[in-house]
Amino acid sequence: MLTIDNLTKKYLKSDVKAVDGLSLEIENGEIFGFLGPNGAGKSTTIKCLTGILPFSEGDIKLDGVSLLKNPIEVKMNIGYVPDTHDFYERLTGAEYINFMANVYGVNENDRKNRFDKYVSMFRLNDAINDYIKSYSHGMRQKISIIGALIHNPKLWVLDEPLTGLDPQSAFDLKELMKQHCAEGNSVFFSSHVLEVVEKICDRVAIINKGKLVTVCDINELKEKREDLSLEELFLSLTGESQ
Repeated sequence: MLTIDNLTKKYLKSDVKAVDGLSLEIENGEIFGFLGPNGAGKSTTIKCLTGILPFSEGDIKLDGVSLLKNPIEVKMNIGYVPDTHDFYERLTGAEYINFMANVYGVNENDRKNRFDKYVSMFRLNDAINDYIKSYSHGMRQKISIIGALIHNPKLWVLDEPLTGLDPQSAFDLKELMKQHCAEGNSVFFSSHVLEVVEKICDRVAIINKGKLVTVCDINELKEKREDLSLEELFLSLTGESQ
């Protein structure tokens, strides 16, 4: 599904590589966790992956299509939930979702079915026609998620998607992630909540100081290292426990 090959990103006026030679492969039908301490390069990697930032070296391919050579084609198959809420606040929730559907060329039938499904699932029926500027943090998070899922992309890129969600909505989103992957798609999931990552991800990558530290299979971790949780592994590899 996704190939990240020697991704390197260095910001102007900095000698430090924010991402340094990162290479990963994410399979079809996989929920892939992406972990690292603050400043490790997670957000930079995600912004390069989604085409927000240019990168210095390497390439990113989705289903064999290069982001460098065919950026629009790649972006049309990605749904991105960022860790910040940047909206047109004078739009209503419904107007924002329809705007996103227009951007991605979603047909009327699919649009209506998904709109009704997600608005009902996240219990936004009573607020969907209110202006986004009146929304709480949790409501904004829900609208961001719906906007990213409305075109049913092959790859969901979720950066701290559970932040601000009530327990039911968090559960529903995790079930959506599993369902999406069961249909042959993939999820690239970044979170600081390691207990959730350990429960729902198939594999995880840990980066630190811009470099890949390890990629591990969650089931193998449970089988072979019964005395070591993902949290303990993460802290031991990143030095966060020191």
